[in-house]
Amino acid sequence: MNDNRRYDWTDRAHSERPEYAIIERWIPPRSRVIDLGCGNGSLLRLLKERKDVAEFGIELAPSGVELCRQQALRVRQGSIDVDLTDLAADEFDYAVCNVTLQMVMNPEVTLREMRRIARFQIVSFPNFAFYWNRLELLALGRMPRRLLFGYDWYDTGHIHQLSIRDFTGTIRKLALQPRDAAYLGHTGPLSRLWPNLLASEAVFLLERA
Repeated sequence: MNDNRRYDWTDRAHSERPEYAIIERWIPPRSRVIDLGCGNGSLLRLLKERKDVAEFGIELAPSGVELCRQQALRVRQGSIDVDLTDLAADEFDYAVCNVTLQMVMNPEVTLREMRRIARFQIVSFPNFAFYWNRLELLALGRMPRRLLFGYDWYDTGHIHQLSIRDFTGTIRKLALQPRDAAYLGHTGPLSRLWPNLLASEAVFLLERA
C-alpha cells in the first residue's frame, strides 16, 4: 500500500478519536512524548496545547509530516518498525503508538523500540476479537467490514489483525507489563471482565517489567 493511501486512513481516523482523552489523562504535564505514526499531528498538537509536552513525532507519509510541520510540531519522516538509531535510550518519558500497531510490517520491533526509548508506552489498537467482528465473520464468512473502516481486505492498511489476548501475550515476551488499560466500544463492568469479547478498541499504558 502506498504512503498516501495509508495517510488517508490515518487522517480520517485520528481527527476526533475517543482514546485521546484517555491518553491525555495518562500523560503528566511537561513530559517528553514521542508519537510513532503521528499522522496529521492531531494528538501531538492536543498534548502540546493542553499538557505542554516536549513533542516529537515520526510519520511515514510526506503529507502527514508536512501538516505537522505547518503546526510547528517537531516531526520527521520515517518508518516506526525499524531500529530507531537516531533516538537514545530513555530519551522520552512516554512513547505513543495510537491505532497504528496493526498497520506496520514488524509490530514487535515497534514495541521493542518503544520500550527502549521511553519509560512508559501507550498503545491503542482495534480488537479483532470484538464480538461484532466474530458474528460478521461467522454469519457472512468474510473479513468484517466494520473492523476495516470501510476498506476491503485487499486495500486496508490493517496488515496484522490482533486481539487483546494476542497483545497481552506479546508484551509479556517483550518484558512489558500493563500499568493501566481502557476499553472502548462497550460500557459497564462486563467490558472489564471480558474485554477481549466486548471491546472494539483497547488502550494500554505499559511499563518495563
